[in-house]
Amino acid sequence: MDGDKRDTPRLDIRGRIPGELAVLAPIAVRDISLTGALVECAYPLVMESAHELRLHLGNQAVVIRSRVAHCHIADIGHDMVRYVAGLEFLDVSPHAEAAIAGFVERLKREREAAPGQSPAPPASG
Repeated sequence: MDGDKRDTPRLDIRGRIPGELAVLAPIAVRDISLTGALVECAYPLVMESAHELRLHLGNQAVVIRSRVAHCHIADIGHDMVRYVAGLEFLDVSPHAEAAIAGFVERLKREREAAPGQSPAPPASG
């Protein structure tokens, strides 16, 4: 091989440089409001850490910057641990706020129309 063909050379690090990597991972949203959400996930979230939260609200998807307000173990099984975390929304755009408000209103209307049934996410549309 003819050596390093990169546009800019890399420098070997002696020791370590700490870093983090954001990875999209599935979560389940248990409840939601205009200011935050309670989510369930398979991994612990670091207190006070900030995350980009992607929500699929019916036919709309929004990304909201959020902060972990609390996180604790919800269940421990034979080969799994389930965590629940409270997220506080930060700097919500008008578009995201309108999408959340519309989703919550549709969910309320659907529940009022079918009292006594188990809650289900509103249909897209």
